[in-house]
Amino acid sequence: MTRLNRWKSGTAALMTMAITTGAITPLFTSTPASAQYNINQSRTITIPYNVTLPVTYEKEKVIVNPGETLPLTVKIESDIIDKNRNVLIPRGTDVVGRLEPVNLNGTYSTDRNNNNNKGVRFVAQELVFASGKRQAINATSRTFTQTERISQGSDTGRILTDAAIGAGAATVISLITGNRKIEVLEPVGGAAAGALASILLRKKQADVFVLRTDQDLDITLNSSLVLSRY
Repeated sequence: MTRLNRWKSGTAALMTMAITTGAITPLFTSTPASAQYNINQSRTITIPYNVTLPVTYEKEKVIVNPGETLPLTVKIESDIIDKNRNVLIPRGTDVVGRLEPVNLNGTYSTDRNNNNNKGVRFVAQELVFASGKRQAINATSRTFTQTERISQGSDTGRILTDAAIGAGAATVISLITGNRKIEVLEPVGGAAAGALASILLRKKQADVFVLRTDQDLDITLNSSLVLSRY
């Protein structure tokens, strides 16, 4: 999905940081003039915690049911560079993770029937570079709490347009609206589908999370990200 570059809240993607040989230097300090970079000698770069990294996704929206967990891979939206304009994380680098339900206090929850499940967030687990190199990452998006209501007879076209839909949400929408042509990101198991159908047969409406990928999935580091470069 093509979009204009966006300025992000928090720390911008254009970051000033120091690179040292075989050591980690805190953000916003200057590299010593005597620092040398030897051929084939490893270097480490640290991006400190609380830095926000912009991400993008191929669809405009992602829709999930409250309590639903959904594997998701997004991409770094713009080059993450240092003060010398060296690229630390290239644009298009995969960010592998998942959407997971959270309680209002921010803890992870798998209880689909708990009314406290009023939020969802993206949890980043791994960076995958174009070279195939993988790097663990500890980062999360903000917790998203706003839902949209699906009801019998409602026009779901606005919600479903250019949307990636989790299996739980697709089942909810299909059973309530009668729309059997919803494409899902991953299939839902027979037992789970049966349980959802049993619940929804007694209901005429349901609430789902509709995340706008251009504003709801950007990730903030929960701990420093140490990158190795050679």
